[in-house]
Amino acid sequence: MSDDQQRTSKSRPTAAIILAAGKSTRMKTDLPKVMHEVAGRPMLAYVIDACRAADISSFTIVVGYAKDAIINAFSNDPAIKFIEQKEQRGTGHAVMMCADAFKGFDGDCIVIAGDMPMIRAETLRDLIGGHRAVGAAASLATTFLDDPTSYGRIVRDEKGNFKEIVEHRDCSPEQLKIIEVNPSYYCFDAKTLFGVLPRIKSDNAKNELYITDTLAMIRADGKTVRAATIVPAEDATGINSRVDLAEVERLMQRRIATKWMESGVTIVQPDSTWIDSRAQIGLDAVIKPFSYIEGNARIGAGCVVGPYAYVGEGAVIADGAHVGPGLLTAFDAAGKSRMSPQAGGKKQVVIRRPPAIEAAVHKGI
Repeated sequence: MSDDQQRTSKSRPTAAIILAAGKSTRMKTDLPKVMHEVAGRPMLAYVIDACRAADISSFTIVVGYAKDAIINAFSNDPAIKFIEQKEQRGTGHAVMMCADAFKGFDGDCIVIAGDMPMIRAETLRDLIGGHRAVGAAASLATTFLDDPTSYGRIVRDEKGNFKEIVEHRDCSPEQLKIIEVNPSYYCFDAKTLFGVLPRIKSDNAKNELYITDTLAMIRADGKTVRAATIVPAEDATGINSRVDLAEVERLMQRRIATKWMESGVTIVQPDSTWIDSRAQIGLDAVIKPFSYIEGNARIGAGCVVGPYAYVGEGAVIADGAHVGPGLLTAFDAAGKSRMSPQAGGKKQVVIRRPPAIEAAVHKGI
């Protein structure tokens, strides 16, 4: 089978390299950026989940700054291995650290940043599918932004074909006007990627080794590089500050609310409701304003939650129950269901403890 035939094969294995080594100075934090939470989970968890939903089963996470926080959080996943980038010299250098781990691997490699929690599995599936359909050696997903500041620009030739990526700091005045940008979703033929990586140079404004430079090199070698505009602009929202983190939290909450509303849940006022990404909500439940649903809480069908209700981590609310208003926790220290102050002493909720807590109480712990 020729190299081109191998690259078009749908049965090729796919692995992911997730870049999570950097420290965000603008975040002003002791945590790795990827461990900051969005909708109750580290942003890195969303990237792993999206890759897994796109049928990627092997993950190499490049760690560096405060690496133990990442390793401790994800080390129980047998599909994940960690590679340390001791000196942060750019995205290209980070991927170089994985060369030994990919020796003998004959398949495709997704390379993606770990601080992109808005990523969707559908985007990755489209990226991989298009990559294989044309037998590309490298592919990237692009988007258009009204304000492309800080993003690498996609430069195309007169026929509209991909030419190169120019990082924002290295752009000419004309290139700064380009609004098609690189949100850093890549798919490479792994052998091609690791073959060209040693050739990249740090002759740029930041004196770093960029993964983006491999694309122009692969194209210059006469191989196909595909650049497809398949990323919704919202999904390209980066996180480089606490302000950015709050904006992504807002976008994620809107996404979560939309998912549940499309599944038959009424959320009266999404902008004043917070729902953890792991929570489960049954059909015909109604979530009223100023409610907070935390962690792995499970809300039954036909429940009414709120207003001003807090459903705690792991709480299980029976079908048809009412929670709130004024309920502070889903269950009290003794495990008894709470009553709202407005209920006049009439019980409004039917709630039980999470199984782990229930078992502990029965054992007298």
